[in-house]
Amino acid sequence: MESDGTDSAGQGAPHRSQLHALLSMGETQLNRWFPGITEDLIRHGAQVGSGPAIQYYVDGVLKACVPDSMMLGATRPFLEDHMRQRVVALPNVQVRAARATGLLFTGSRVCGVRFQPRDSVTLCSGNEELDADLVVDAMGRSSRLGTWLREHGWDEPPLDRMRVDLGYATALFHRGQELPGTVIAHASPGPSTGYEQRLSEPGALTAVEANRWSVVIAGYGEYKPDRDPVEFLRRMRRCVAPLREVAGNCELDGDIQTFHFRESRRRNFTRLNRFPGGLLAVGDAVASVNPAYGQGLTLATLAASSLSAHLRAGASPRVPAWNYFRRLGVVVNAAWQVSTTADLAQPHVTGPYPRGYRMIRWAGDKVLEASVIDTAVNAEFMAVVNMHKHPRALAKPRTLLRAARVLATRR
Repeated sequence: MESDGTDSAGQGAPHRSQLHALLSMGETQLNRWFPGITEDLIRHGAQVGSGPAIQYYVDGVLKACVPDSMMLGATRPFLEDHMRQRVVALPNVQVRAARATGLLFTGSRVCGVRFQPRDSVTLCSGNEELDADLVVDAMGRSSRLGTWLREHGWDEPPLDRMRVDLGYATALFHRGQELPGTVIAHASPGPSTGYEQRLSEPGALTAVEANRWSVVIAGYGEYKPDRDPVEFLRRMRRCVAPLREVAGNCELDGDIQTFHFRESRRRNFTRLNRFPGGLLAVGDAVASVNPAYGQGLTLATLAASSLSAHLRAGASPRVPAWNYFRRLGVVVNAAWQVSTTADLAQPHVTGPYPRGYRMIRWAGDKVLEASVIDTAVNAEFMAVVNMHKHPRALAKPRTLLRAARVLATRR
């Protein structure tokens, strides 16, 4: 069933038109579920970059190239449409377009959902019911699951929050022969500017289908971008060389779209003392982290893989899915650690700070500095960014010692 606003038009995802990144781990998971989808996407216009075609800048300096890196360039609607075509073509899949309004219970387990068909004359039309062995909450960061649980006498999952006050704006540009060796360029402030966005303009571009560039400009607090094309181009010209090139040589295609991301959220299902069987959650309904780090789509693919592993292990869908939530929690907590540790470097973000934050921040800054000039350190750093490795990989003695040697040699 599709809940209200989650149809192919993406009406329930107001940020759908913004630049999205599918990290390489996400691309790996998609090909696991949809064999050959990367080739299919490329055949229909998606761009693929590897090695020097993927450019990350820190404080305006291009980081060391990671030769075996690979990322896909495509808009989110393009990616979702191709995934949807694959899913609805499955013989055991049926789609019901409806507005979910609540859960059905039998004793201590969920046995279905209550809904209003989308073709109802009014929202006051009567509810219908759909029986289910397993109900999956994929309603996103505004999920109503907690409210529905409370209505039936269950506790809501505890919610962690970190206010980041991020604003970003995305624009499409016609793509020609400029930047022939670039598919993705990403710029962010770093240690040498004190992570000050006014000193190192944050932004990114991706070559996408239909011969276009998708460009995003981001900013925190009062530095959030708006829909003014003149100001958007001005900020592009303050960014790194690829964005300056597009600003100077490419024609804007359509209006600029803005979005405001107020806070990261993480729902901790494993901290509950009890939970109904026949129910679980995926994607942003579990965790929604700062989109500046591009983890959202990949987190969703890893949630699907966690669910698969849980069910293939023989777990009954009718009992509480504690093993699933613990398995998914490893991935979610890693993404949360990466995003919140980076967010806390922003002057306007005031916590909560994890234990040992000062040491974590100091070591992280040194590894980041070394990753700018050393391929081996950057390969380890990007493996964490792309969610192939846990953040603790950057704290391994081997990585820290190499970073120290690199920085000492530079001095």
